[in-house]
Amino acid sequence: MTLNTSGRRDIGISFEFFPPKSEEMEGQLWKAVSELQDWNPDFVSVTYGAGGTTKAPTLTAVTRFLNETPLATASHLTCVGATKEETHQVIDNFRKAGVKHFVALRGDASGGAGAPYQPHPGGYANASELVAGLREIGDFEISVSAYPEKHPESKDVTADIDMLKRKADNGANRALTQFFFDNDNFERYLEKVRAAGVTMPIVPGIMPILNLTQLKRFAGACGTVIPAFLDERFAGLDDKPEERAKVAADVAAEQIEDLVARGLHEFHLYTMNRSPLVSAVLTNLGLRRGETKATAAGAAA
Repeated sequence: MTLNTSGRRDIGISFEFFPPKSEEMEGQLWKAVSELQDWNPDFVSVTYGAGGTTKAPTLTAVTRFLNETPLATASHLTCVGATKEETHQVIDNFRKAGVKHFVALRGDASGGAGAPYQPHPGGYANASELVAGLREIGDFEISVSAYPEKHPESKDVTADIDMLKRKADNGANRALTQFFFDNDNFERYLEKVRAAGVTMPIVPGIMPILNLTQLKRFAGACGTVIPAFLDERFAGLDDKPEERAKVAADVAAEQIEDLVARGLHEFHLYTMNRSPLVSAVLTNLGLRRGETKATAAGAAA
């Protein structure tokens, strides 16, 4: 299974990491970063916890990315539970650390996904307002979120896409989607997005499956559908970690290959701060470490 016969890099990739919560997790993060940076992602992003709970760890991690790696690094930014002035202070702190790219999100309530959301009376009400605020403050690169299977709190897909259009109209550069596994559904969603006049890149979020049981719990909270074929692919592999990892790499690579065939060329991979499975996916696609789209194009010229 290869994306092309020559091994040329003709897709864009980016990685998501999350700030560590313990010394052990910190070691795991930086081991993953060390191993994945050789794939030359277009950028990496670092998440920001529910209610802004990882603001300090996120800043620490982002600063280390910028100071100790060659990776273009984006910081997630939320506006939940904060006044505009408090959000502006956070933006200023990240900008002073060297951040030029934000992933602008409303954010989950402090109670986590599914908890009732109440905008702060003195803050930005949603992500579209936050994007507008970022545009007024500086010339940042701004990514936002998109939900092929609808945000759990949206009343319907039309309302969801309307919010995406507002984010685009306010200056977002791209949307990174929630992970999904049904490419047909994603293609239908993308058609609706384009019909609504949204022209910015919609980058599929790809989740290599470390543990299907855990993924189902997580997917339930964020509204992602787990197709029956995944149960079939992983059946009988609970106690066979090597075989399970191989199937997981195949599933993610097959999804990307199919999306490339449908005209997509950028992909955002959720790493879960682990490198082996992500590297296996990229290897299955026929990509090579150390190769960028630019060098691949030069080699093919």
